[in-house]
Amino acid sequence: MTAPGRTDAASRLITASPAAIYRALLDPEALTAWLPPAGMSGRALRFEPWEGGCYRIALFYEKAAAPGGSGKSSASSDIGTGRFLALEPDRRVVQSATFESEDPVFAGEMIVTWSLEPAPGGTLVTVTAENVPAGISAEDHAAGLASSLGNLAGLLA
Repeated sequence: MTAPGRTDAASRLITASPAAIYRALLDPEALTAWLPPAGMSGRALRFEPWEGGCYRIALFYEKAAAPGGSGKSSASSDIGTGRFLALEPDRRVVQSATFESEDPVFAGEMIVTWSLEPAPGGTLVTVTAENVPAGISAEDHAAGLASSLGNLAGLLA
């Protein structure tokens, strides 16, 4: 049995209501507009936003933007699959996430929790990723999470 991966988290105050942010987490067009970090674009290949529903999302690197010159699923892409484990309207989204990769350093199922907490000036959005695969460096993941949260804030501004 392999040891569980680390836990990474990031937070940002977003000047939008919890309801608007919750909708952006579960709408495939909105999600693929804000989720891809800087240097990437995205597309929902399958998206069933209900508890137990599945998703498959492709993130594509722009020219030469992939760390180390290659993505997790191919030279220019990361493909993630998972399920929606818990949906609490305007409060929390919990999902599993697995990368399609032949490289064992990207193996394993992450549990990603998006928590929405009303705060003065908007909503405090916290994303927590548990069991992060060893192939994703803490620095790259921190930068990616911060970029996605910044994109979300920009989309809802």
